[in-house]
Amino acid sequence: MLRHAIAPSARYTKASNDVIRHPRLNSDAKLLLLYVQSLPDNATFRPLSELAQKMGIKGRAYQKAKQQLVENGYVHEWRSQSDGGRWITEQLVANTSLTPDQACCLREGTPPLPLPAPRSPSTHSPTVGAPAPRTAGGYEPVEDHSDKTTPHPPSKPSELPEPSEAPALSAPSTLSDRKRPASTADAAQLARAERVLLSLRHARRELHLGVREARSLAVEAVKWLERGLSESDLRHALLAERPQDGVRSAVGFLRYRLVHKLPEPPVRHRPHERPPLPELVECTGPGDPHTFRPLFDETECPSCRIAAAAEHEPEPEPISWRERVARINGTPAAARVET
Repeated sequence: MLRHAIAPSARYTKASNDVIRHPRLNSDAKLLLLYVQSLPDNATFRPLSELAQKMGIKGRAYQKAKQQLVENGYVHEWRSQSDGGRWITEQLVANTSLTPDQACCLREGTPPLPLPAPRSPSTHSPTVGAPAPRTAGGYEPVEDHSDKTTPHPPSKPSELPEPSEAPALSAPSTLSDRKRPASTADAAQLARAERVLLSLRHARRELHLGVREARSLAVEAVKWLERGLSESDLRHALLAERPQDGVRSAVGFLRYRLVHKLPEPPVRHRPHERPPLPELVECTGPGDPHTFRPLFDETECPSCRIAAAAEHEPEPEPISWRERVARINGTPAAARVET
C-alpha cells in the first residue's frame, strides 16, 4: 500500500491516534468526536445531539455512537435541577479518555488528577519473597456457630473428611422429592383465565387489576373454565349485574363473584339402557311352525291374529258413488232421488 499525505497549512485539527485506531469506537463515534473537537469556542454550548444531527447522525446510530463514547470515557454527563425546577444536562466531550473523577475535576475548574506515567518493564520492582509450593488442607473453622439456629450448621472439625478421601456424591433427587411442575394443560388454563381477568379493565375501569392480582384470582377462574364455560361466558358473568354503589375493591369484588357464583358441574348423562328383548316363542296359529317375540302374553304372531280377525268380520257391502256423496253431504239418498 502506498500513502501520500500533505499536511494542511491552516484550519486543521489534530486527531489522536488512540481515537482513530480505537477498536471499540465505530466510524460515527470517531467522526462525532473529531467534529466536536474542531468546533470554535463559541459553538460549544450546543448539545451533542444537535451537533450529531447536523452531521447526519440520527436516531439509533446517534444513540449507539454516544453509548460507545460514554463507555470509553470520552463523553460525561451530569443532570441537575435549577432553582426554578428545570432539569439541566451538562455534557463534557474530551479527546482523551477520562475517569469520572478526572471529569468532575475539569467540571469544577480544579486541575485534573495526573495520569500515571507508563513504566518500562525494566524499572518494575522485583517480586517480594521467593516462589513456594501452594499449601492446601488443614482448615479449621475460625468462629463457632453451633449455638446459633441455622438451617445448615457448620460441621465440627472432627467431622471434616480427610484430604485424601473424596466426598461421596449425593444421589440425584427424584421428581417426587421436588415440587412437581404444573402440567401444560393447567398452565394453558391459567393463562386463559388470567387473560380474561386482565381484559376486564377495557369494559369497566374500576375492575383494573395488576398482573400479580390477576394471577392470584386465576386459580378461582380456572374452575369456571373446567366446568365447560368459555372465555366470553366467564367475562359476561364477571361484568353482569353492576353494583349500585360501585366497586370499592376490584380484587374483593371479583373473588366474591368467582367463589359464590360458581356454576354447578355439568351432569354427565348415562347412555340409555335398552330393556332386554323378550325370548322367542313358537306361534300357535295355523301354517308352518315359526317363532316371534311377544310383547305381552300373546301366543300368536301379529300376522296370524290379523288373518283370524279378517275371517270373523264380514266384508262390507259395496256402496255406490251416489250413496257416498249423500253421506258426505248429510242428505238421505231417497230425498236426493226424488229431487
